[in-house]
Amino acid sequence: MGERLRFEVLGPVRAWRGDDEIELGSPQQRAILAILLLQAGLPASPDQLIAAIWGGAAPRAAVGVVRSYVSRLRRVLDPGRPAAVIESVGGGYALRTEHLDLTEFQRHLGVARESRRAGDAPAAAAALRAALSLWHGAPLAGVNGDYAEFERVRLEQLRLTALEDLAAADMESARHVEAAAELAEVIAEQPLRERPRELLMLALYRSGRQADALAVFEDVRRLLADELGLDPGPDLREMQRRILASDPALLAPDPPAPTAVAAHGPTQLPPDLPDFVGRVEERSRMADGLTPSRASVPVVGVEGLAGVGKTALAVHLGYEVAADFPDGQLFVDLGTAGEPLAELLRGIGVLPAGLPESFSERMALWRTLTTGRRLLVVLDDARDAEQVRQLLPGPGGPAVVVTARQRLYDLASIRWLRLTGLDEDDSIALLERLVGADRVRPEPADVRELVRRCAGLPQVLMALGARIASRPGWSIAEARRRLSRPAPGSPLLPPECAAIERPYVSVMERLSPAQARAFRLLSMAEEPEISLGAAAAVLELPLSQAAVLLESLVDLHLLVPGDLDRYHYPEPLRTFARSRAFTDDGPEATQEALNRLARFHAPDGRRTHAGA
Repeated sequence: MGERLRFEVLGPVRAWRGDDEIELGSPQQRAILAILLLQAGLPASPDQLIAAIWGGAAPRAAVGVVRSYVSRLRRVLDPGRPAAVIESVGGGYALRTEHLDLTEFQRHLGVARESRRAGDAPAAAAALRAALSLWHGAPLAGVNGDYAEFERVRLEQLRLTALEDLAAADMESARHVEAAAELAEVIAEQPLRERPRELLMLALYRSGRQADALAVFEDVRRLLADELGLDPGPDLREMQRRILASDPALLAPDPPAPTAVAAHGPTQLPPDLPDFVGRVEERSRMADGLTPSRASVPVVGVEGLAGVGKTALAVHLGYEVAADFPDGQLFVDLGTAGEPLAELLRGIGVLPAGLPESFSERMALWRTLTTGRRLLVVLDDARDAEQVRQLLPGPGGPAVVVTARQRLYDLASIRWLRLTGLDEDDSIALLERLVGADRVRPEPADVRELVRRCAGLPQVLMALGARIASRPGWSIAEARRRLSRPAPGSPLLPPECAAIERPYVSVMERLSPAQARAFRLLSMAEEPEISLGAAAAVLELPLSQAAVLLESLVDLHLLVPGDLDRYHYPEPLRTFARSRAFTDDGPEATQEALNRLARFHAPDGRRTHAGA
C-alpha cells in the first residue's frame, strides 16, 4: 500500500496517507468510513450502512449509492489497489487497520489500568494524558444519523471516565490542584454526574480545604433536588460523612512501590471494561481454580452464549490475579489469530528467527520455555479441544483460562463454569453506570421490567443503555415503549438492535441446517417455553431425534432447559430467532409451523407428530 494509512474518529472523521491528509468527499462518504472503522474489522452489510446513514428516509437506490460511496472511498484511500483497504466480505464491507486513534486511545487506557494496579500512579497519569491528547473535539464530528449519535455518546462517556481516572491518579501522586482542574472540566460538561463531585471533594479535602469540599456536596445536593427531585447517591453521602468525621483514611497515603507486575513479563490482556459489574461468585471460583501445580497445569473454562461476557470476565479476572502471575499474562483470540502458537511464543520473547519450522517443535519449545514460569494464559473463543491442547504450557507455574461458546468435553482436568446473564441487581447496577443513577433510580418498576426483558445479557444491557444515554429526554418508561425490534420486513434496523444481534449472527453461522431451522421455527410459539412433544410436532421429527436436536441447542446456550422435557428462550434470543424465521424460512413456512403446533395442542386429542 506504500505509505501508511491512518485514521481519526475522536474528532472530525479524517484520514492520512503518510503526512498528507486525504480528501474523503461528501458527509455520507465520511459516515460510511466512520461506520467501517467503528466495526473494528467486522463486516457491515449494505442494509446496516443504509440504516445508519439515512434511517427511515433512505432513497430508493440506496444500495447502489452505498456501492458508489464505497468505490470512491477505495479509490481515494489507495488509488493503486482500490479493493485493498475496504474489503468485500460476505455481501458487506470491512476495513481492518491498526492505525486508528480510537485503537491507540484504548491501548493507553489499558496501560493506565495496569499501572494503577501495579501501584504506579504517575505512570497511569502519563498514559491517561497520552490517551486524552488524541481527542480533537466531539467524536465523529460532521457525521449525522442515529448510529453516529449512538457512538458519539458512547465515546464521550469513555472520555469523561478517562478524565475522572486521570484526576484519581493525580491525587494518588499528590497532584491535588491538577486533579481539581481536571474534575472541573468534567463537572462543567456533566453537572449531574456524581463521581467527579466525589473526587473533587476528596481533592479539596487533601488540599486542606475541608469547608470547600463540604460546599461541593451542598452544591450538588441542591442541584439534584432542583433538577431531578433526588438526593445525592450513597457514595457522595459517604464522602460527606467521612469528611465531617475527619476520617484519617482519606488522607493521601505514601505512594506504594510498583509491584512486580509492572516490572516483569508481558502484559497482553486487552483493556478491562470500565463498566464491569458483578460476577463476584464466578470470579472467586475461577481464581480458586488457577492455583499452579508442580506436575500439571490448572485450566479453568468459561462456556456461554456469544455476547454473555466470557471474554470480559476472563480479562477482568486476569487483572485481578495478575500479581499471582508476575512472569506475565498472555492473551490470544483463537477466533482471529492466524498462528496462535507463534503469537504465544513471540509473547514470551522468542524472536521470529528463533521460531522452529515444524509445529511439533514449536509445541515442544513452548512447553519448555513456560515450565516453572508464573504465567497466566487466556485462550479466548476456543472451538475444539485439540486447539486448546496444543497450546497448553508446561507445568510448575502457568495457569490457563479458556473461553468457549460450547463446553469442550474431551479436555481432561478442566474446571468448567457455565456463564449466564447477570442477576437483576447487577443488571440494574450496569444500567446505572451506563445511563446515570439519577435517571434509573426514580423508576424502579420500569427499570426492573427493562432488565428482565434483557435476560441479564450484558451486550443487550450495554446497547440499550447507550441508546438511552443518547436520549436524555426519555424516561425509562418511555425507553421501554420505544426500544423494541421492528417488525420483520421493516426497512430500518436501529443501531442498538444491530449491536445486540451481532453475536447471535455469528452463532447462526456455526449451526447445522437442522439446528438453525429448529432454533428459528420453535421461537414462533406463543409462549417462550415449549415442550419436547410440541417441538417434535413443529419440526416433524420423532421424539428421540427432536430431543437430540434441542439438547444440542442447549449445549450452544440458545435454549435453556426446564423441568419435564421443557425448554425456553431468553427473550432477546427469541426475538432474534423470530426475525430470522420470517427472513430465512418465509411467511408460509412459519405459518405451517404454527399450524402444526396448533394441531398438537388441539383439545380433541388430534395430536399428530412423527414421534407419537
